[in-house]
Amino acid sequence: MKRGSLSLVLGLLLGASAAASAQSLPAGLSQNLATAAALPLDPNSLPPATTRNGREIFSNFREGLAAPQCDAEATSPRWRKQFAHAPSRLGNIDDDALPLFGYVVDELRSAGLPTEFALIPFVESGYRPGARNSSGPAGLWQFIATTARNHRVPMEGGYDGRLSAVDSTRAAVRYLKTLHGMFAGDWELAVMAYNAGEYRILQALRRGGMNAQNADASALPGLSPITYSYVEKLHALACVLEQAEGEPDLMAALDRPVPILKGHTLPANTSLAAWSAQNALDPARIARLNPALTAARSGTAVLAPALAGGAVDVPVLAAAEPAPAATPARNAPAAPRAVASASSSARRHTVRNGESAWSIARRYGIPVKALLSFNNLDARAVLKPGMVLRYEEAR
Repeated sequence: MKRGSLSLVLGLLLGASAAASAQSLPAGLSQNLATAAALPLDPNSLPPATTRNGREIFSNFREGLAAPQCDAEATSPRWRKQFAHAPSRLGNIDDDALPLFGYVVDELRSAGLPTEFALIPFVESGYRPGARNSSGPAGLWQFIATTARNHRVPMEGGYDGRLSAVDSTRAAVRYLKTLHGMFAGDWELAVMAYNAGEYRILQALRRGGMNAQNADASALPGLSPITYSYVEKLHALACVLEQAEGEPDLMAALDRPVPILKGHTLPANTSLAAWSAQNALDPARIARLNPALTAARSGTAVLAPALAGGAVDVPVLAAAEPAPAATPARNAPAAPRAVASASSSARRHTVRNGESAWSIARRYGIPVKALLSFNNLDARAVLKPGMVLRYEEAR
């Protein structure tokens, strides 16, 4: 018998055997198998996840760092001691810190920013959306009223958008993206500018005869000690979290389902408590996450777990958001495509949740511009999970 005929006969016999086995299975199991076989293969057609493992949040943060290794020389025992409690707060199931941290990490990575910036709310507010300072700053990012208004945080009678984790994070990410571009992608200079104001940092660079490309952040002249220590605090926090990876008890505490927080729009004439009840959410937790909402206010952004029904999220960076100040204007391509033309040496990467062009390019050691150009994408293109990008390996 020829090999082709033998293969055909074997295939028919195996098919018949599988059919007979399926008929002999219990009805419930057969139905489950049939349902599983009918599930869509396209990841984009599956319902969005509403929870994720806490260790994934930690991993996303570590993967997005501009300086992935702890810089012991840039830290001090004082700041390490002050923030030594941060890992235990992330591991505490009754604390909102981990889901809030995951939310901020997601928004920063979607904007292509280093996740060192996700440590700012630890320094500013201890990751408490309702934090207030007696001198005026308020909210997760501790904006003063003037800064909040300058960055389009809504503030009006009965509503303080600084206490909205969605409104304030949207403003903070937008501001940090501008600073990151203004200071040539140096996250330390961007953080100092966030603390002291961009004009003070620009003046310090001029006085020190430096520019953003060759600046030593610790050597900038004429700045407040608070501004220098701000960077030291973030370095210390990053080191504390890196060292926490070696603590089995903490890793076990992170190994739990954590709600994925998203921004939702509050319907007209609906209170926060009523909206929570309608969506089977814990009203006490939702109120805790949204201290800005003390009364019904239509069109307000609500921070809450992702809904199984796929409610529309409030974007942090709108598609029409202007480019950072340091980025020259360019003509966008006429028809951006998700996948570049084929190339014999090109490799593929499937975009995962939370990934950005910056993190993907960093992973493969290639310039962001090269990755975007190779895929005919604009610098402001939004990458969605399931997209397939092509890239040329660095040589």
